[in-house]
Amino acid sequence: MGKGKQNKFKERNAASYKREVKSIDTRQGRKEPLIVLSFRDFDRNQGQSFEEWEHEELLALAISKLREICQLTVGQATAQQVIKPYTKVGFPPESGFVHPKHVLPDVIWCSMHIQGKECIIGHFEDNIFHIVFLDKDHEFWITEKKNT
Repeated sequence: MGKGKQNKFKERNAASYKREVKSIDTRQGRKEPLIVLSFRDFDRNQGQSFEEWEHEELLALAISKLREICQLTVGQATAQQVIKPYTKVGFPPESGFVHPKHVLPDVIWCSMHIQGKECIIGHFEDNIFHIVFLDKDHEFWITEKKNT
């Protein structure tokens, strides 16, 4: 290299790579993180499969709703009742499902209605919504029918 030319490959100091968390908060405009989705706990043995929901023409609608919740924080989604946590900790006493062994026993179960009675059932771990069941017949938490 000639004299006076700078080496464009010379080392950068560590501070130049540092990212300030505050700049991310400011850019997003919120302190609470947005909801992200996980299928890690999805139970293939209960409820319906993605293929069944596709055949029933529910899958695209469900994905659109899931995309919408990813624009919200957990607080916003529950305040707007887009996702409704059940008030009791643990698995429902009357259910068409059994508690999957791979899900911790003390999670607070939540439902997200797609349309009518069709629901996605899961639980939160921080801002991660773990999708566990596709429940098109509302059999996860069986309750008495009102006004019948």
